Amino acid sequence: MGGKHSKGLAGEESKLQGRKSATLEETSSERIRKHTVTHFGYNVLSLARRGIVDPPEEVWDLKELQKLNLSLNCLQTLSSSVGFLQNLVVLNLWGNQLTCLPPEIGLLKNLKVLFAYRNHLSEVPEELGSCIKLEVLSLANNQLTTLPNSLSALTDLRKLNLSHNNIGHIPTCVYSMRNLIFLHVACNRLENIAEKIQALADLKILIVEGNCIHSLPKMLCCLTKLELLNVDYNDIQNVPVEMHQLNRLGKLACHPLDKGLHIMHNPLLKPIKEVLNGGLQALYNYLKAS
Repeated sequence: MGGKHSKGLAGEESKLQGRKSATLEETSSERIRKHTVTHFGYNVLSLARRGIVDPPEEVWDLKELQKLNLSLNCLQTLSSSVGFLQNLVVLNLWGNQLTCLPPEIGLLKNLKVLFAYRNHLSEVPEELGSCIKLEVLSLANNQLTTLPNSLSALTDLRKLNLSHNNIGHIPTCVYSMRNLIFLHVACNRLENIAEKIQALADLKILIVEGNCIHSLPKMLCCLTKLELLNVDYNDIQNVPVEMHQLNRLGKLACHPLDKGLHIMHNPLLKPIKEVLNGGLQALYNYLKAS
């Protein structure tokens, strides 16, 4: 009789332990899930500015997440488990200490926006080229020297920011991103712009200030949709005569955010510099007459 009673108690204890474990497991997941919100129809989790070195493992269980913000933390690595979040549309990693991105980032087939600026990235994984829905990619303020050719597949990309890196020439893959409207490669080590720039026919904003560019290619003048062209602080002395084709630039611009042509801060040849005193139209008239 006592033996039966003991077995009954043991069974009850076992069930109780099971319920406790289930409760703890649920609590562990829900601890993170309760911080998610719905914003404009997206499932969003923001863990920005938390001093996080490693995101809680439970984050990678939130398969429903569409926007994840891990910006302004202390991340040195990003877990390969990020690949489980295959519904992600926006991944924000800016302002961390990342030295690399995991190959598993290529599993994020629905990703449209990736912010990874202000980190310590020296390279980008080839697998990022599998994120073919990407529309916005910012890798500014890192230590990149180039991009992998696999990124040629990112033909839906609209905005690309590679500024403040160590890039010596515009990566070849960029010329395959035919839908780009915004390309920012300021403050790198560019010495020229390839004639292939003409492939980016939809560009509206091209910023290459703060490089070592000696001359502008003739084919740049094929980008007739340009509304802002910033070539300030380079080594440009002259401009192509075809430049008058860029009639959407509108004016000589000074403020960094102004549309128009930014060119004054260059060692321009004397005739060009004097003509520019009359504004952009005076330059275009001069070029047409040349």
